[in-house]
Amino acid sequence: MGIWLLVVHAHAIHNSILDLTQEHINDIKGLVRRNQKDISGRIVTIEYDPNRNAYICLIHYGDGEKRYILHPRGAIIGDTIVSGTKVPISMGNALPLSAV
Repeated sequence: MGIWLLVVHAHAIHNSILDLTQEHINDIKGLVRRNQKDISGRIVTIEYDPNRNAYICLIHYGDGEKRYILHPRGAIIGDTIVSGTKVPISMGNALPLSAV
């Protein structure tokens, strides 16, 4: 029985520290990427995501695309956000580190 506990414990440590499952990788990619450059988007909904223990926003971009982002504190429904290199520094806008 001691060997069984040792094997389970070693697997649990290996899985929690070293391995990211494909489900987690896809989850990170789907939310974090903000590659809509210089296209404004409007916050339509603010929802609680229990898998992240955080709030997320549904954004409708001007070209018709819909995407989720993490909710910026202080942003409300109807606010406009933009991502790009020449956007003003304000709540919800995304800039590359070289432009900050």
